Amino acid sequence: MRHTIAVLVENEFGVLSRVVGLFSGRGFNIDSLTVAPTNDEALSRITLVTRGDEQIIEQITKQLNKLIDVIKVIDFEPENAIEREMVLVKVSAEDQSRAEVLRIADIFRAKVIDVTPKSYTLEATGAPAKVSAMVELLRPLGLKELVSTGPVVIGRGAKAWKG
Repeated sequence: MRHTIAVLVENEFGVLSRVVGLFSGRGFNIDSLTVAPTNDEALSRITLVTRGDEQIIEQITKQLNKLIDVIKVIDFEPENAIEREMVLVKVSAEDQSRAEVLRIADIFRAKVIDVTPKSYTLEATGAPAKVSAMVELLRPLGLKELVSTGPVVIGRGAKAWKG
């Protein structure tokens, strides 16, 4: 089962390496990973997506909490979180497919950020399922390149992490 875990850490050299090393050392895979400073420059937030049953996820969160630079770990439940991802997609756009690419971009509210006589580059942001659906519709038209941020997540409601 897919889990999105947010880890609030000290914004110091080597912290990301220790977090990633924890996963590799125990044989857990990371599907995606994003990290950036928070509104408090002394802290960074790591958002990672991994897979495993409840026992594995509990083991991961316990091990993360043992790291000295880790302040807080949350395994977000989908119903209590807002999850977004950004993707840049370069797709073939020959004469016969140009209109179809633009139609798909319009449906998913993607932006055309580069145009050549043979390609479009689109930027899309949204829930991972939405972004994935757009990519799957573009794939048969000739997907040339794909870059994704991986998901970032924030809890619903007024309650917030300090930092």
